[in-house]
Amino acid sequence: MGDPRLSGSKAAIFLDESNQLYLSIASIWEMVIKINLGKLAMPLPATGYIMKQMEKNHISPLAIQVAHLAELEGLPPLHRDPFDRILIAQARAEKMRILSADLQIRQYDVVVLGTD
Repeated sequence: MGDPRLSGSKAAIFLDESNQLYLSIASIWEMVIKINLGKLAMPLPATGYIMKQMEKNHISPLAIQVAHLAELEGLPPLHRDPFDRILIAQARAEKMRILSADLQIRQYDVVVLGTD
């Protein structure tokens, strides 16, 4: 929330309690790496903070499953970021939409919310 790259209408999707929200374990992993590199500021310990925020906002964790890796294996190399690639694979395997401001994700056959 508060990211200027996500429009108000897309933030409303996040806030709409009728939507079931998931956060990939891959996203948490990436956040922890960025915190350790000094590229992301967050209260420490970050993992505990993230989990509390997920609980507070009714966001379920999305584990990485073998089916996601099978989908990943078949993705064309249009996006080079390994974390984004697993998110794309998870969305495709689970038939989920992705809330992201990353325009490169739109190159794949997946519904992306958050880019205008």
